[in-house]
Amino acid sequence: MNNRIAFLGCGSMNEAILGGMLAAGTDPADIVATVRRAERADELAHRHGIMAIAGEEDPDNNKLAAKGSAVVILGVKPAGIADLAREIGSSLAPDTIVVSVAAAVSIAQIEALLPVGQPVIRTMPNTPAKLGRGVVSVSPGTHCTPEQLQKAKDILAAAGKVVEIPEEQVDALSAISGSGPAYAFYLAEAMAAAGVELGLDAELSLMLARETVAGAGFMLAEPGADPTALRIAVTSPNGTTERAIAAFNDGGIPGIIADGARAAAARAAEITQQLG
Repeated sequence: MNNRIAFLGCGSMNEAILGGMLAAGTDPADIVATVRRAERADELAHRHGIMAIAGEEDPDNNKLAAKGSAVVILGVKPAGIADLAREIGSSLAPDTIVVSVAAAVSIAQIEALLPVGQPVIRTMPNTPAKLGRGVVSVSPGTHCTPEQLQKAKDILAAAGKVVEIPEEQVDALSAISGSGPAYAFYLAEAMAAAGVELGLDAELSLMLARETVAGAGFMLAEPGADPTALRIAVTSPNGTTERAIAAFNDGGIPGIIADGARAAAARAAEITQQLG
């Protein structure tokens, strides 16, 4: 059985998925990655024990990686997806599953650039995938069979929780889970800055913010965890936390977060139109 998986482009997102897969036991011998620079190829090969091919050394690296692979994961920036799809089309077997992690590039756009009938799956992962704690959405294309979709789910499950959604919901999901890790990091930054303002040493304040946000995340990851219930459990009546939450609400924090998510989803839709 062909188990080879090709990562075409191995930036932060594709490497996050790759790292999760390897941590879950995927054989490095079944993985090949392509990058532009030779030093990046050497870095990936050394760090992960996989085959990595640089475009500097072989301009046909994407074709070589795609040929004979059961699954091809497109990991270049959205603006480069069209050229990459055109480049590899002739190297794909009819049943090779093409998985795109590119934000804002639609299934229809990718299918139009590949051989007719090529199975395509659009995904939206997030960076905690490199720890096996990510969220990855999957949306099957026109020619993707249930068996092919399941194979992709099984591969991506190593990176975290896999959720199947209709493509029209991808932008909304991206605004929550795709961009979401940055929101958590932004909160940690703000907490650390607030600690310094209150007189804490900067290094200590950063550690407190970092470990608190990470610890709260572990609590949320417990089976059946509910953020509202967890918040209420920490918020004693007339206590310090209640006063802080009241200040957040008075400042419009819930609405600001919703505005940010809407802005992220709208930007994804804009990029899709620009790339169309």
